Amino acid sequence: KLLASMDVDGFEPSEVTVMVKNGKVKVLAEHEEEHTTARGNEYYYKNITKEISLPPGVSEDEVTYSL
Repeated sequence: KLLASMDVDGFEPSEVTVMVKNGKVKVLAEHEEEHTTARGNEYYYKNITKEISLPPGVSEDEVTYSL
């Protein structure tokens, strides 16, 4: 069964981390960009952190995820 779905559009797969620990699934995503323009340097940063408790009876070993 699907526990959760997250929109990680704009993040590369290498920028997304999924951890399963202590009965919770934690998703971290972080993206940084730096551009040099005629006006100087521009920085772009965004992150997502989400923590989801596993339903009763679901083992941490049963959790799978895909991007």
